[in-house]
Amino acid sequence: MSKKSLVSITDYSREDILRILNLTQKFDENPNRRLLEGKVCATLFFEPSTRTRLSFETAVNRLGGRIIGFSDASTTSSTKGETLKDTIAMVSNYADVIIMRHHLEGAARYASEVSSVPIINAGDGANQHPTQTMLDMYSIYKTQGSLENLTITIVGDLKYGRTVHSLIIGMSHFNPTFYFVAPEELRLPESYKAFCDQRGIRYKEFTEFAPEVIDNADILYMTRVQRERFTDLMEYEKVKNVYILKREMIANTKDNLRILHPLPRVNEIDQDVDDSSKAYYFEQAKNGVFTRQAVICDSLNIVIE
Repeated sequence: MSKKSLVSITDYSREDILRILNLTQKFDENPNRRLLEGKVCATLFFEPSTRTRLSFETAVNRLGGRIIGFSDASTTSSTKGETLKDTIAMVSNYADVIIMRHHLEGAARYASEVSSVPIINAGDGANQHPTQTMLDMYSIYKTQGSLENLTITIVGDLKYGRTVHSLIIGMSHFNPTFYFVAPEELRLPESYKAFCDQRGIRYKEFTEFAPEVIDNADILYMTRVQRERFTDLMEYEKVKNVYILKREMIANTKDNLRILHPLPRVNEIDQDVDDSSKAYYFEQAKNGVFTRQAVICDSLNIVIE
């Protein structure tokens, strides 16, 4: 059977995305299926994670698989100078699929080229986070009933936010309109604006978190400013609390508005928003289990009835 890695959301066509979302819905309806019995899944997290690692591990456990791996690279032979190539080659001998998070952009693509088993990218630096995108898109589909012709406001760290970069690419198949809200220091990179231009995707850029960009949105996608991406902590301090969503700010929003966040949040969403019917970020995180079940089974060519 072919090796089906998921390194970038660009690895999925529109048809692939819809197929994975259909599988995700099946796992949402019944997540406890013994489809991975006899399979070993390796989780290699060279960078810290809570939701992504635990949801992958929950996905594997609910499917009856076994998990090996690490959540702290300081306990591995990489501290002795072992190369990523050797680590991947070694783990490929032990596991049927490798789920990897790494701080270097491009690490997952490189791993997929040297691995004998599928690689699933759980985040590589500021580059891509494709399974987060799939759970985001499932959350959008589940709350809106469609992926087509939606207005999506994305707020915060658009420069380093890999979830943002992946979401733009994933939603590009479905005729979105984007509102990008960021301080000058964290604006969306030119390459992603060029991507939108080439595909005729409508977008506007804002530095102010104004009612216009909130009230017209179907999806409000909040992100945190990522301290770990800054080399200059003074720059981080300057922008870390620039946008904070408060309960009163969503008073005049559309009835179908849902607020998403890849989590963890810091200060960018007040806790008084949590009990609003428009807050969906904790349910969004729950959807990650079902999405990752779909991606893992797809990578292993497992048929889901």
